[in-house]
Amino acid sequence: MYPIGYNLMANVIADFVKEMRRQYGMTQVDLADKSGVGLRFVRDLEQGKPTLRMDKVNQVLALFGRQAGPVEAGNGEGGMA
Repeated sequence: MYPIGYNLMANVIADFVKEMRRQYGMTQVDLADKSGVGLRFVRDLEQGKPTLRMDKVNQVLALFGRQAGPVEAGNGEGGMA
């Protein structure tokens, strides 16, 4: 099982990538080519697959001036249990 919020994070990234790709008028093939990842990876990313390589996620996000990284969890605990 994944940590709480894990799937939410994957969906936020998926929605962002889909929206940006559409705004720039790119197909999934275009996005894969421009970012240097495979088409299968782009499809998995846009479907919100929760287990993807972060370096490849960041390759895609870099096209839009973004990157994924550690951020404070919204659960209010703020650290390790």
